[in-house]
Amino acid sequence: MTLLLHLSLIVLCFLVLAWSADRFVAAAGNLALRLGMAPVLVGLVIIGFGTSAPEILVSALAALGGNTGLAIGNALGSNIANIALILGCAALITPLLVEGREIRRELAALVLATALVPLLLLDGTLGRWEGLFLLLGLALAFIWLICASLSDPPAMLNDDLPQAAPARLPKTLAWGGGSLILLLGSAQVLVWSAVQLAQLAGVSDLVIGLTIVALGTSLPELATAVAAARRRQYAMVLGNILGSNLFNLLAVMGTAAMIHPAVLPGAVLYRDYALMGALTLLVTLAVAIRGRIGRGLGLLLVACYPVYQLVVFMF
Repeated sequence: MTLLLHLSLIVLCFLVLAWSADRFVAAAGNLALRLGMAPVLVGLVIIGFGTSAPEILVSALAALGGNTGLAIGNALGSNIANIALILGCAALITPLLVEGREIRRELAALVLATALVPLLLLDGTLGRWEGLFLLLGLALAFIWLICASLSDPPAMLNDDLPQAAPARLPKTLAWGGGSLILLLGSAQVLVWSAVQLAQLAGVSDLVIGLTIVALGTSLPELATAVAAARRRQYAMVLGNILGSNLFNLLAVMGTAAMIHPAVLPGAVLYRDYALMGALTLLVTLAVAIRGRIGRGLGLLLVACYPVYQLVVFMF
């Protein structure tokens, strides 16, 4: 009976995620039209933070309970899922054109953070001072990204946003807030049900964080990115994923470390972080050389994800 209940909750949460993500993207697009914001800033600030809230909440609760493996695994596993699964699925729906300096700035900030964070992990620990450093790095990165974007001439919103006239602001905010609550709430229920099933199998908290919890807390990004890709809102897709990865790498890991210092297994650095770095580099090279993320790369990224999941469970 317990198994059937958890499986039913998971199916229900998938349905709620799909519907609420579509409503959230539409509301974010209308908000961008009304405020004159570049779509990439909407993806970075509003969607990037909003859809990263499950990772922050789950990792904070895990750290409070002393389950630091789950907290760190959640951050790294979510980043791997964001690039391999979510960005890959979005690129399979439609090739993602990388236009504008905002996306390239976001990608540069993510590459820089991905290159520097391992220096804090070389001793196998992540203490409170390292956590504070990560949070300060996030603040500096976002101040730079926002100021640089606002200093540019306003971008034309043409095909990135719905062509209909923007809705009234109270209605837009109500739809955006309500759909975001549904996104986060359904993701949390799904994660809880999935973790209960995983614990019955005797899986470690690090493996749970890297797989079940990481995938569950990344479902808002997946649902939002797929909905945005269907609307051909390329900047919003990329801004969402890149912004979410910055939050996960700096805010999620930083918050967890501030709450409870973590001792990291060796596999975290040479297996999980190495794969995350390799995927980030692969996407960066595609953007630098071709200016787009096509279906071929999308298929390669998606294929990597089940292989990685299998490796985590086997080793």
